[in-house]
Amino acid sequence: MPRPPFPPFDEATARLKVRLAEDAWNTQQPEQVALAYTPGSVWRNRTDFVRGRAEIIAFLAQKWTKELDYRLIKEVWAWDANRIAVRFAYEWQNVRGQWFRSYGNENWEFDLAGLMRMRHASINDLKITEGERLFHWPKGRRPDEHPGLTELGL
Repeated sequence: MPRPPFPPFDEATARLKVRLAEDAWNTQQPEQVALAYTPGSVWRNRTDFVRGRAEIIAFLAQKWTKELDYRLIKEVWAWDANRIAVRFAYEWQNVRGQWFRSYGNENWEFDLAGLMRMRHASINDLKITEGERLFHWPKGRRPDEHPGLTELGL
């Protein structure tokens, strides 16, 4: 199924596409998230190489069993035609209760139906204390009034 907004992107449609991706990932529902990608989508995520929706679903299901209390914020860095560059940060804790803030950049490429066919992600993890957390909202979509990365100084 087509996933608007469609390329070519302008500033408004690139920002909307990024927010919709953030919202989907914050659901932590791998099957729902995978629908935004082409059936043959290719990912590089850190050192993992993922191909196709079935592998995306398996990857995300495993990710969210390890990254608990996950909260993500994405922000447009740049866009052009059918590509968007994104910077992001997410907070999570492991099963031992250690909190992390993971920082990264993604490069996305879309087909004409608005589905992502390529995703390259570079991510670094920083241990933080619970008191250093900045992403405070109930599980799910980040409220519109919650600051983004720039407002948080990230």
